[in-house]
Amino acid sequence: MKTDLWNVWVVNRPMKPLLTNNLKTFLQRFDNFRDAEFRSAEVISPTNISVTLATQDGARAFDWITITLAFEGVSDAKLIETNKLAFIDMSDGISLIPETNQIAFSIGSYNDINAIKNANLFVISNSLKYQEGQF
Repeated sequence: MKTDLWNVWVVNRPMKPLLTNNLKTFLQRFDNFRDAEFRSAEVISPTNISVTLATQDGARAFDWITITLAFEGVSDAKLIETNKLAFIDMSDGISLIPETNQIAFSIGSYNDINAIKNANLFVISNSLKYQEGQF
């Protein structure tokens, strides 16, 4: 029974939409993912990319959790090889910037989509969902 509850609560958690009006609160909750661990960047299809980070959650007394960001409708992206993800400097955290019908994600602190395109790793999509998981 205990294992079944764990599977329902952790393994089978649905993706939640992350709307542009909630981006600021989301980033504040995780302190902009400063000093997080970059776990993976996976191309699901030409228009779907998944990024997984481990970070501290301010809503859970700063316990470490895993956050998976699912980008749908990707129009532009620059990723790096999986074996180099552990070397990414996460001291500046991430940026999530909304623009008309788009959300831009990057490693580092950026203020607009044009600047994000200079980042070492970025994704620009028209939809973003997230999922919380165990560390």
